[in-house]
Amino acid sequence: MQSRVLLVGAGGIGCELLKNLVLTGFGEIHIVDLDTIDLSNLNRQFLFRNEHIKKSKALVARETAQKFNPNVKIEAHHDNIKDEKFSEAWFKGFDIVFNALDNLDARRHVNRMCIAADVPLIESGTTGFNGQVQPIRKEKTECYDCVEKEVPKSFPVCTIRSTPSQPIHCIVWAKSYLFTEIFGTGEEPDEMLLKEEASEDPEELSNLRKETLALKKIRASMGSEEFPRLVFEKVFKEDIERLRSAEGMWESRRAPEALDYEVLTQEASGLGNSVAQKDQVVWSVAENFVVFIDSLRRLSNRLEETKAAAGSDTPAAILTFDKDDVDTLDFVAASSNLRSHVFGIEMRSKFDIKRMLINRDSHISAN
Repeated sequence: MQSRVLLVGAGGIGCELLKNLVLTGFGEIHIVDLDTIDLSNLNRQFLFRNEHIKKSKALVARETAQKFNPNVKIEAHHDNIKDEKFSEAWFKGFDIVFNALDNLDARRHVNRMCIAADVPLIESGTTGFNGQVQPIRKEKTECYDCVEKEVPKSFPVCTIRSTPSQPIHCIVWAKSYLFTEIFGTGEEPDEMLLKEEASEDPEELSNLRKETLALKKIRASMGSEEFPRLVFEKVFKEDIERLRSAEGMWESRRAPEALDYEVLTQEASGLGNSVAQKDQVVWSVAENFVVFIDSLRRLSNRLEETKAAAGSDTPAAILTFDKDDVDTLDFVAASSNLRSHVFGIEMRSKFDIKRMLINRDSHISAN
């Protein structure tokens, strides 16, 4: 076939699509992707290997896929599809466009460009464990923006950090607050999930900000033997005791119960780090404690190694949450379960927590 094909995105769906397009024998394929390869990509983006980490997804995908069919011309662009050079005229040079994106804004952009250029678009993605494909053609089908997309849910900050009542509240707290404050930027949590509403209690919000500042001070002790204990006692004892002391807050709801580091250390005696591998069973409180402490150490070591490798002239190193990264998922699963226990909420298996995180996505993701 002599058709010219554009593939936007070289992630999970993009790798599979590129392989299929190459083996089908399309004459010329262009790949556009701005991302680089990360360790967490390797389990589902099969064109990449460990030696490709930090390299361009588009360039490595071309190099690997070319071996499947040397007769196909493949061009890779390590660029943002929204760059001005990818104009309407450039889009008109293709017979068909395939979207394999994980970004709502970029998907809308490609949709608009294909409509303007009158080029067929195949939109695809996944949400949770489901997949979807949508053919889009000007004046013949609905376009990507013809159907309003679901608005992301948000939770008031005080619900997440003071009065959770559902497992998802604790999961969001662990991912968007605790993980970010310890290993991330230390800035405000994900605004899509934690929303400060005008109706919130100003005094309570002030107290929560003080908690954040205290956690930042503890972060400075990362790498020390005391660091895991300092974090644990801060978020599962001191913060909880402060909440319990708030007058009137617990008149109509169950008050949270603080956890004791020494007691859990004794209860967890003899439990190995293999607990985290039991992802489809609900861990006991002691098992969650073991996974929390172990994942905290793993992530701390990783961040310290990243800082050492980066050098002093580079921006401060951070870690980002990825549901497919074992260390970050273990931390969020154990943290959220311990918090659930504190507030008398049902704990969940790591498998269920990952599923709930996937379903939190506000739009269909191709990642």
